[in-house]
Amino acid sequence: MAEMAPNGEVHSNLPNFLLSVRLKNVRLGYHYLISNAIYLLLLPVLAAVGVHLSTFTLEDLMNHLAMLKSCSTFVVFLATVYFMSRPRNVYLVNFACYKPHERFMMSKQRTFEYGSDVFDEECFIFQKKILERSGLGDKTYIPIESSNPFKFNFNSNHNEAKIVIIGVIDDLLAKTGVKIREIGIVIVNSSVFNPTPSLSSMIVNHYKLGDNVITYNLGGMGCSAGLISVDLANRLLQGQANSYALVVSTEIVSAAFYLGKQRSKLLSNCLFRMGSSAVLLSNRSSDRRRSKYQLMHVVRTHKGADDRAFRCAYQDEDEDGKKGISLSKDLMAVAGEALKANITTLGPLVLPVSEQLLFFASIIARNVFKVKMKPYIPDFKMAFEHFCIHAGGELCWMRVRRILTSRNRLWSLQE
Repeated sequence: MAEMAPNGEVHSNLPNFLLSVRLKNVRLGYHYLISNAIYLLLLPVLAAVGVHLSTFTLEDLMNHLAMLKSCSTFVVFLATVYFMSRPRNVYLVNFACYKPHERFMMSKQRTFEYGSDVFDEECFIFQKKILERSGLGDKTYIPIESSNPFKFNFNSNHNEAKIVIIGVIDDLLAKTGVKIREIGIVIVNSSVFNPTPSLSSMIVNHYKLGDNVITYNLGGMGCSAGLISVDLANRLLQGQANSYALVVSTEIVSAAFYLGKQRSKLLSNCLFRMGSSAVLLSNRSSDRRRSKYQLMHVVRTHKGADDRAFRCAYQDEDEDGKKGISLSKDLMAVAGEALKANITTLGPLVLPVSEQLLFFASIIARNVFKVKMKPYIPDFKMAFEHFCIHAGGELCWMRVRRILTSRNRLWSLQE
């Protein structure tokens, strides 16, 4: 695109690509220089030491032998202390996602047919609209096994839990080839359904695990419980050598199904379906090669002190005494704020020194020298290539994308 000036000259509105390429090369050179600064500084020192040692005679070396032995012993001691005190590496050997039997498959049309018999017309129409916009297809699953659809009881809750949990563990063991009795830590998380004995005890009883197995059962912690469980497993593996940790995450939808008339509680009927996942974590060095991932950092931000965050997903009874989970309209905003805080905390842990220097230089320039400039947003592509986002639908991803591309708010908490 070009425009003609009054004097006949042509001015181009296109960006100066040559300048952009030069700036990109300068930026890459800067990052390379900072990332390899330690090596660039050590090279002259090593060269000087090498030149100095080349002037030593054999007699000089024998005179300094005692000092060299002392230095070598000290270096070996420091290396031993370092390797013994550093955290154990934790690997994700493999994972499994449970796929229910076809008899539980629930198309949208079948859902509508069952729903019209259970809910009044107003509640049915509301759920139908939500379900049509939810992004769910015709191959989702609800654990209906009786002629009385959507009217679940404790036994149906317990049966669903056993089906999905034992099923996903069997799939994971088949993938990894690990024997169940090799697992020393079992952690299960399920927000709504927490029977007695616990779900973790159910696993121990089903597989007849030893009496030295460590078990935990987390409840009422929502979707974040999966990552919280991984954090807990990581901490336990630091104190238990050569061990495996099994983490099972599930939500028992039959226990959370709501048959009342309150719209905020009816949302969960349209968004959640039957399923479970399991991951096998290991701190065995022999599992390094075959593992899919290595756990590097776990960052958690708790917003429970904020009343709005505390009540964004809230279980209580309606005016008719029917129990359900209300999903607040503030849920996405609260999740976005927690994500911003998490990214702010994660940044210093994963970003290269070159990006952190630019960020802090921006803070000093704006706050100390009062330079009018936009805050510097670090390039997270320098740290990792992919984001794995909670599968909460298109709105969730749009919120994440807006946060990551914001030029004004991303690092406001850090400043």
